[in-house]
Amino acid sequence: MFGVKLFTGAAVSVLLLALAGPTPALADTIEAALVRAYQNNPQLNAQRAQVRSTDENVPQALSGYRPKVNLTLATGYQYQDIQAVQKGAPLHNDPLQANSASLTVNQTLYNGGQTANRTRAAESQVSGSREALRVLEQTVLLQAATAYMDYLRDAATLEVQRSNVRVLEQTLKQTRDRFNVGEVTRTDVAQSEAQLAAGKTQALTAESNLTTTRANFRRIIGNEPTNLAPGSPVDRFLPASIASAVNLSLVENPSVTASMYGIDVNYLQVKINEGALLPTVTLQAGVSTAYQQTLTVFRTNTASAIATASVPIYQGGAEYSLIRQSKENLAQQRLNLETTRDQTRANVVQAWGQLEAGKAQVQSAQAQVTASEIALNGVREEAKAGQRTTLDVLNAQQALVNARVALVTAQHDRVVASYSVLNAVGRLAPQVLGLNTTVYDPSVHYQQVRDSWAGVRTPDGR
Repeated sequence: MFGVKLFTGAAVSVLLLALAGPTPALADTIEAALVRAYQNNPQLNAQRAQVRSTDENVPQALSGYRPKVNLTLATGYQYQDIQAVQKGAPLHNDPLQANSASLTVNQTLYNGGQTANRTRAAESQVSGSREALRVLEQTVLLQAATAYMDYLRDAATLEVQRSNVRVLEQTLKQTRDRFNVGEVTRTDVAQSEAQLAAGKTQALTAESNLTTTRANFRRIIGNEPTNLAPGSPVDRFLPASIASAVNLSLVENPSVTASMYGIDVNYLQVKINEGALLPTVTLQAGVSTAYQQTLTVFRTNTASAIATASVPIYQGGAEYSLIRQSKENLAQQRLNLETTRDQTRANVVQAWGQLEAGKAQVQSAQAQVTASEIALNGVREEAKAGQRTTLDVLNAQQALVNARVALVTAQHDRVVASYSVLNAVGRLAPQVLGLNTTVYDPSVHYQQVRDSWAGVRTPDGR
């Protein structure tokens, strides 16, 4: 029984071993799991594709500065029935093969600043989409760290419950032996049997939980969990105080910065709609040639350059409604920013409180395990002397199991809480964590497509 007890204690303390020394070379670490999630998580890669799609809004807006060129070619037959004015002149009804070609260039010279504002709005949309990507990156990294620690917790809990079953099986065997020699009653045997049945139920529940956790690990991180090394908190990356954490979150949290870019987009949309009330000046230049359009004219060449100024007077009032609507959208976005700031502040305070509570819970749980082990050993000795019943021993054993499960849970919560604080602040990123991976840089694709005038292939060759 003593050997089983030591094995159970080792299983419980597995989560704290990361603080005691280096991990085995072949063990999977939480940092490596975060790298795999960062590189391969399909939800995260889909969001990166969304950012690349948003990048294309900028060259679309810049196209308003560029000329639009159209080439028109026409060919066919036309039939003309012409009768001469002179008396007795013959009729002409010869078919003509008419051909024409024209090249037209249109250039907008002024449109009330709409093109410039559309470009700036598109650039703000790109910046906002990058912040949304940061939000999802942090979410995925937090999910990966949580899934990693969940598996460690549930694996350790399962070992605790299995060891408990082995202890209860030995206890039942000893109780039956004592019953056979008349030292205990049938009630003691029944109590041992009931406790063993309950222990087996708890072990089956722990096994089911571990199966679910394993599937979640595979979904988020991308592989089956194998030989996981203990996790450790990331307190070294956290601000020194809750006040500095709150102040930092209001600057660096991507949800806050994304809302700020949203204000820019809505402000520029107001300017775009107001630009519809201003004059538009365009220049159109063109050349054309036509062959055999009539019987009397074999070829016609035309060249033109025309400047046009269009002044909107009244278009039914829709443009005024759009301006009012965009102003309300801008006011709404500003209020959303305040809501986001308040929520971010609350998230930081909550996460910080959970971290502080987690630190205290680990210490309390460790003290509980130590005291429960001493109590169990004392109850067993007292039971041998006849001062304790079998039920007292079983209760003390269950109390120790509960204490060890509580310690495993507290260690899990302690590590996850540190990652949660880093996420709430807005600094849960590969650069901050020092992960051994290439950091995805959305500006690379943006620079590749921003000034592209033509082409249908994406920068990656598709």
